Amino acid sequence: MVLAIAIAVLIAIWDWNWFRGPLARFASAKLHREVTITGDLDVRLWSWTPGATVEGVRVADPKWAGGGRMAEFERIAVQIRLLPLLRGRVDLPLLQLDRPVVKLYSDAQGRKTWDFSDGRKDTGEGTRIPPIRNFIINDGKLDFRDAKKGLTFGGTINARERLGGGSRGFELSGTGALNRAPFTLRVSGGPLLNIERDKPYPFDANIRAGDTVVTATGAVDKPFDLGEFHMNTTARGPDMADIYSLTGVALPNTPPYSLRGRVTRDDKLWRITGINGKVGDSDLAGTMSVELGRERPLIKANLTTRSLDFDDLGAFFGGAPSTKPGETASATQKAVAQNLAAQQRIFPDSTLAVERIRAVDADVTYKAVSIRDTPVNLTSGSARIKLDNGLLRADPLTFTLPQGSVSGNVQLNARNRTPVTDLDLRLANARLESLMPIKLMGGQPFTGSLVGRVKLRGEGNSVHKAFASADGEAMLVIPGGEIREAFAELAGVNVTKGLGLLLKKDQSMTPIRCGVAHFNARDGVLTADRLVVDTGPVIITGSGTVNLDTERMAFRAQGHAKEFRLVRLLLPVTAQGPLLSPKMGVEPGKAIAQGGVAVALGALVSPLAAVLPFIDPGLAKDANCSALLGEASREGAPVRQAQVSRSAR
Repeated sequence: MVLAIAIAVLIAIWDWNWFRGPLARFASAKLHREVTITGDLDVRLWSWTPGATVEGVRVADPKWAGGGRMAEFERIAVQIRLLPLLRGRVDLPLLQLDRPVVKLYSDAQGRKTWDFSDGRKDTGEGTRIPPIRNFIINDGKLDFRDAKKGLTFGGTINARERLGGGSRGFELSGTGALNRAPFTLRVSGGPLLNIERDKPYPFDANIRAGDTVVTATGAVDKPFDLGEFHMNTTARGPDMADIYSLTGVALPNTPPYSLRGRVTRDDKLWRITGINGKVGDSDLAGTMSVELGRERPLIKANLTTRSLDFDDLGAFFGGAPSTKPGETASATQKAVAQNLAAQQRIFPDSTLAVERIRAVDADVTYKAVSIRDTPVNLTSGSARIKLDNGLLRADPLTFTLPQGSVSGNVQLNARNRTPVTDLDLRLANARLESLMPIKLMGGQPFTGSLVGRVKLRGEGNSVHKAFASADGEAMLVIPGGEIREAFAELAGVNVTKGLGLLLKKDQSMTPIRCGVAHFNARDGVLTADRLVVDTGPVIITGSGTVNLDTERMAFRAQGHAKEFRLVRLLLPVTAQGPLLSPKMGVEPGKAIAQGGVAVALGALVSPLAAVLPFIDPGLAKDANCSALLGEASREGAPVRQAQVSRSAR
């Protein structure tokens, strides 16, 4: 806009009354927007650096924005070098803007009041400006609103050459509020007067937005071409998602972070190399790029963590890392953690910013070489995360165990009004003793293999809502193993023999020939329709529910002796209460009469072969689980070897 006015000034004549109309029309044509000039004009033509001063310049908003004023300048002063202009090059010895008031607005459709392209394709010319040897902004005011991204800024901006002492050079500064958080900006460099077109122009920058601080030291490779520059950058703050207000690029929620890297811009491609630092109590390294000029920015990244604190993952899902002494968490995350702890809950209610998920595309590879402080014994992990037009998918997602792995995929579909989450994870080749390394009375109470699968689908814009509405099924199977005979007896509440073996510290083991826990999930409630464990002396059956909305469980297990015992109390064992801290007990009331194995297995084992293929089709024919089916049949249970089995989904 200013360049259009400057050129018009140079071809004008001295008579202001004749000139004012053509100048405004010329500027309007260049800007594709109504421009009015209400003040005086002072033109200086007879010079090698002709110039002009224009007062009262106003630029209107486009009609779709309501017809207000996009910009108003109390005074514009401009000079231009004549000889370069004759060679087709624009070089401005002076550009001074006094008390500009600029109001920029982008609506929910992405239309921008400052877009003067008139529908033409962006060629990148907007990043290249003519050399300006003395650039001054006095008492500028800027108001910015982006309805689509939910960003607002209001503040002042000034620019001038610093003179005198050892601080000569150019400085651009601004203060205000970015999304209601205090904001300051300071960019400084060498004197603009000394810039050479073929030499990089060095600069320093410091930006503070609330608790987010970004510093940079770099250079513009080709002065006045802002499409190419590089800088060494540091960034720190309470949550990487807050960077969205500075860049418009959506990043996930994180614990407090401190990172550094080298940022380069090549037109619409931004690269960050040498990323290094900490996110929460975990290290992070790798590379990242952001490609602009698309319908949605595309983020690509290859990131590695040498030592991942498992608690740090909580913030990614709207939760919080651990707030134990020595753990890193922001004030907001501490409040979330305290609220969850007070309610004895796991799943956070924090609303997912689905509009940000829809605003970018991504392809991210992540690897955690080692993991610590895990609820189960995870050793490492990796994920390939892709985001395409609101569809976020982590596939494959893998966590390794000392023996075995958890793998599968998680998908969040945010393309529609209500996000839908799908989760499908498998536990393979695991061992009971490594997942639950318990030592009691001098020994491991149980050993054996363990496999499982959980497949759920839920709707909602928070983790809690998604689980609270989940449908699907979950299953755990122990194809074979061993349990201390004392614990097997106690599981059937054979108090006399079980306590006697424990007191003797008897380490005798008895087989676990098969154990199955199968749940159907409906509206966030998992109901155990098959729960059976076959040990040497006892068959254990049970029932119960897990409510993912209230995050509470209620289970009841009953032991059934394989041989008649004279001294035996048949009282069911219970587990009830919050998932984080259930209480074990014995169901009070009258003792239940002993019954045969057939009675225990009749209802539970019959459909067993039909559900095992949910995890692995081969499990239905596993030797140990087949033995359980065979024994039930011999004992008289109405066992139907499933002729129709569900294929593994």
